[in-house]
Amino acid sequence: MQIVLLDGYTNNPGDLSWADLKPLGPCTIYDRTPPAETVARAAPAEIVLTNKTVLSRAVIDRLPRLRYIGVLATGYDVVDAAAARQRNIPVCNVPNYATQSVAQMVFAHLLNLTLHVADHGHGVAEGRWSQSPDFCYWDFPLVELAGLTMGLIGFGRIGRATGEIALAMGMKILAYEKAAAACPNVRFVDLDELFRQSDVVSLHCPLTPETREVVNADRLAMMKRSAYLINTSRGPLVDELALADALRAGQIAGAGLDVLSTEPPPADHPLLTAPNCCITPHIAWATRAARARLLDTTVQNIRAFLAGKPQNVVNP
Repeated sequence: MQIVLLDGYTNNPGDLSWADLKPLGPCTIYDRTPPAETVARAAPAEIVLTNKTVLSRAVIDRLPRLRYIGVLATGYDVVDAAAARQRNIPVCNVPNYATQSVAQMVFAHLLNLTLHVADHGHGVAEGRWSQSPDFCYWDFPLVELAGLTMGLIGFGRIGRATGEIALAMGMKILAYEKAAAACPNVRFVDLDELFRQSDVVSLHCPLTPETREVVNADRLAMMKRSAYLINTSRGPLVDELALADALRAGQIAGAGLDVLSTEPPPADHPLLTAPNCCITPHIAWATRAARARLLDTTVQNIRAFLAGKPQNVVNP
């Protein structure tokens, strides 16, 4: 079967190999695909792979040869899964490839917010320490995590992994999850209580109509002025204008974000100039180890489909 990968660059910018994918069928790999070229590039293929290139109903309807869609990610909102189901086309994703990497990024942001590692490092590079009259200096309050409360919105694989790290650092855990089983050292609460009691709120839920802007002006107002918000999940979980306003008003202490609602963001995005806000360019998933697992599972998914037993199907 002909395989077309529409946007392979972010998954493999050259430090990994496509060697396991190519034996599965004639394979064409594009670094990026502009929307206007999606149909033309995907048309020859029975198997189409995408990361962020949108496969809408209109696109799928124009691909008569299409038999399988593979998403090189966990989230699959770029694909109209219902339209694919109507044609008996399985849409298969890659769950659980970046759990530890994303949990690690949560604490990279949190430690930066509480210890201002980047700010102090830049100051030293600029000569501040060399000119200091004392053996040390700090420009911001330094916050210890032990004893603080982390609130996890979403308690799936990544939420649990984040909670385990928090517990190892001496933090207390609150969690909100509709259908979670009891877990030692974790107290499940409703959303309002989580926002009111947490010193850190970390987002780990999928983007659904119910969770869109789960962080809004009302809930930001519930948070402690000393609290931090971390988002490594999906940008639209946050009302970004409300967050920018809250940061400028000192309503919360800071935010660490690896995702935004528009990626890349426009140059005038309100959070780019908000105080105490550190934004990274959606890289929590992108460690080499995580991307290698992603490619390996993508290959396994295709092999399973070719064997007549598709796995990781999101539109059964």
